[in-house]
This record gives sequence, structure tokens and C-alpha cells, in this order.
Amino acid sequence: MERVEELLQIPAIYEFFLRLVGAEGIQLLSRFPDVGEHSDEALAEITEINLNSVRHTLYTLYEGRLAEYRRVKDNDTGWLTYLWHLRPDNLDAVIAEELLTVKEKLVARERYENENDFYLCKTCGAMFTFNDAIPHEFSCPTCAIPLSHFDNEMLVIALRRRLEAINESLG
Repeated sequence: MERVEELLQIPAIYEFFLRLVGAEGIQLLSRFPDVGEHSDEALAEITEINLNSVRHTLYTLYEGRLAEYRRVKDNDTGWLTYLWHLRPDNLDAVIAEELLTVKEKLVARERYENENDFYLCKTCGAMFTFNDAIPHEFSCPTCAIPLSHFDNEMLVIALRRRLEAINESLG
């Protein structure tokens, strides 16, 4: 199993985590001890990161199945302590799920782009589908300027390329 610190050296994985937990979360991940379980308070002390930021990052990672905790109860005080460890072994599955979500959105967008004709107001930049332009007689409702046909072929090509890349990544 790779260490998180090593995984963060891969630009795509770094960007994934940056989007997920932000810059302070990246700091926590890069300083997270390699072995054992650690309480959020201990992690804040070890990493010198604000306790609230540590907790926020841990809960975000937990929601993404990239961290787990074990609850320990102090029988004398009744206090619960959460002992955390990272789950970098789940990273491939989490990224694959995210790619599938992005793929679904791109497929829907490609369908929308292929099924519609678009018209653009060159003054204010407003975009209209054919059905939205008809009631306004192909004039911008804001500027009253005639709308121009917008060729979205380059966008459709870009969407297809992105989908091909995702399909390759997913295998």
C-alpha cells in the first residue's frame, strides 16, 4: 500500500485531494503519521494544524471512504475518543466512482448539445436554444439585437474527447 505522502506527488491525485479537502487538508494528509491510529487532538498537535480543520478534513475523508475511525470509550469518564487512520487503498474506487459521475454528466451534456440548435446574442452573450429563441423572434429579449446562429461543433468534439479519455481511464 502506498503512503499518502507519495500519492500526493502524483499531480492528478494531488488535485483530487485539493478539491476534496483544500490546502489545509493537504497539509494534514502530507503530515499524517504512517502507522497506527490517532485521535483528532493528537493529529492537530503532531501536524500543527487547527483542531477544527483537522476534524473537518477527517470527516470529509470519512464521507469519501478515505479515512476510518474506531471509537474508544473511557470507562471512568464516559468520554468517547475517535482514533483515525487513512484508507488510501480505497482511492482507486473513489476516483472511479467520481469519473462515472462526471461521465454521466458529460453524456447528458453531449446529448443536449446534439439535440439543440443554439442562438447567441453577440452584445450581451446570452445563449438561447431554438425553442427559446422562437418566442422572441430570434431577437435578444434584453438587448433587442438579432440573435446569431451558434455553431457548437467544437464543444461537441471537446465533450467526445473528454468522454473518450474517461472511458480509457475506466478501462
